Amino acid sequence: MGRAVRLELVAGLGIALALPALALPAGTAGSALATETSLSAEYHDLNGRTQATLSIAVTSQDGQPLTGPVEIEDHGKPLAGVALDSAGHATSVLTLAPGAHNLTATYAGDSTHLTSVSQIRTVAAASSTTPDFSVSAAPATISLAQGQSGSVTASLTPINASSLTAPMFVTMSCSGLPDQSSCTFTPENIEILPNATNVITSSMVLATAASNTTRATPPQPLGSSPIAWAFLLPGSLGLAGLAFGARRRAWLSRIALIALIGVVTMLGATGCNPLYYYKNHGPSPNLPTPVGTYTVKVTAQSSNGITATTHTTTIALTVTAK
Repeated sequence: MGRAVRLELVAGLGIALALPALALPAGTAGSALATETSLSAEYHDLNGRTQATLSIAVTSQDGQPLTGPVEIEDHGKPLAGVALDSAGHATSVLTLAPGAHNLTATYAGDSTHLTSVSQIRTVAAASSTTPDFSVSAAPATISLAQGQSGSVTASLTPINASSLTAPMFVTMSCSGLPDQSSCTFTPENIEILPNATNVITSSMVLATAASNTTRATPPQPLGSSPIAWAFLLPGSLGLAGLAFGARRRAWLSRIALIALIGVVTMLGATGCNPLYYYKNHGPSPNLPTPVGTYTVKVTAQSSNGITATTHTTTIALTVTAK
């Protein structure tokens, strides 16, 4: 009986010793650093609407500033996205719909840092009887590899549409895109009808470019030789000198002019012609969209012919290497 108890204890001890090795493997999330996200809001009334300026800061547990995307939410729903700068700061200016808003900023984290959420900032937006709309985007943060495309839904919420006497047309556009990227809206023009209350959406497609370093090099045509150019170019310069120096000799001027026309024709049909260069060297390689995180501004603008109404939101676009 005593021997059985000893064997049981030894087996149990072996299991206990094995557990720590399974619970803490190298490179797990346990080594990720905690982060802290702060959000402050300043707001004021602008022509009967409330405009909020949001300031965001994200720091790591070791006190170092962080970069990457941050999502701004209102009552838990995506409202906008911004990219942190090298100091770990970001600013977003938003026009808020009438009513109460509970705003938070969420840092998504990365492979070495944990996610964090700011404290709630409550903002009471002013009400107005003027026909208006608000704009938001979801998802507010999007990550694309070079050469990929992704879709974001831009939403327009009518405000006081019962005061409209005719449809309100809103045009969607974007700015702040990185090089070698583009955005398109479907539809690009949105109609808000009188008495409308439902949210109207437009699909925004973001497209990036991948690198293409392949350069076509067709074989050189027969008869082309760098040595021939060594004689052709100095000869053409000499003919040009004769043309200017032979002012009193009409026949020599005519010969020089004909020779110059022949040289220009030859140059146009060879290396100095873009079409010749393309056929013999192929197209230039495509440049990729630069890797990084960018704040893309989404603008919704309407005009009644006298005044324009413009509201914006932002999206945090992260471009990764292919």
